[in-house]
Amino acid sequence: MAFRLKLVPDNTSFNFFRWQWLTFGVSAAAMVGSVLLLLVMGLNFGIDFKGGTTIRTESPTAFDVGDYRQALNDLDLGDVSITEVFDPAFGTTKHVAMIRIGTTDETGSVTLEQLNEIEAALHTVDPQVVFAAVESVGPKVSGELIKTALYAVGAATIGIMFYIWLRFEWQFALGAVISLIHDVLLTVGLFSLFQLRFDLTTIAALLTTLGFSCNDTVVVFDRLRENLIKYKTRPLLDLMNLTCNETLSRTIMTAVTTAIALTAMLIFGGDVIRDFVIAMLWGVIVGCYSTIYVAKNIVLWLGVKRDWSKPGPSEKAPGEDIPAAFRDVP
Repeated sequence: MAFRLKLVPDNTSFNFFRWQWLTFGVSAAAMVGSVLLLLVMGLNFGIDFKGGTTIRTESPTAFDVGDYRQALNDLDLGDVSITEVFDPAFGTTKHVAMIRIGTTDETGSVTLEQLNEIEAALHTVDPQVVFAAVESVGPKVSGELIKTALYAVGAATIGIMFYIWLRFEWQFALGAVISLIHDVLLTVGLFSLFQLRFDLTTIAALLTTLGFSCNDTVVVFDRLRENLIKYKTRPLLDLMNLTCNETLSRTIMTAVTTAIALTAMLIFGGDVIRDFVIAMLWGVIVGCYSTIYVAKNIVLWLGVKRDWSKPGPSEKAPGEDIPAAFRDVP
């Protein structure tokens, strides 16, 4: 006997647009608030964006990243990131770690005295550890990385808008892009509010969130287009409610399964990927919200053309198969 999990009933009749002005107003206020937070509090840039030093360590014995981090905590180095490097070519006698240390120094690198302190602290944990390479990233390179990251997000947004414009109509493209901007601004606002570390992994999370939100939006828009062809005389608001209810199960299942995996990573993944997972988890939540309460609100207000196809002999009568909750009351 097969077991089928259902988070949403098969047939629902929720009126998603009953409070459309309130929900859109909350979204607009959240976007403005995120911009204000960004201007007032700024972002807590990581090493990728503010410069720092990367140290590659090697040791013939296995080590624990937590022990390394604990040894460096007493040195007051500021932003420190430690990751273990895995490579099948290393063998059993080569264990490599990458230690990234942020700095506020104008040169963008730690001093020689600090390097000696770091090496001495690590020797207390692993006497055989050696520094294989020490590299510094200056503020100029970091500034270029910020520009490149902004270009990447902007290019992704423009590409998504162009794709949706070609596949649907310009009203759909505009609604989708505004919802994507909403998702990015709210995620950046969250990082500014709680001063979470903002680095290249966060940019990767933003781009992934754009893809997740766009996929959800396209699925809903595709079903809406089918309903617009099927029911040519029904009000657009009724068809949007019908479409949201028809795709609700898919949206909830996708979001919940993704959130479960991300929650496990948040709990057990450690400090290295914590900020990345927070950005992804928040992006899943706001992405599902914006698909209905931002993208579809824009399309509803702009309106869409209803002449994609002519009525055929097998076309159902207007209003057929639409739940009674969405039908006009005479």
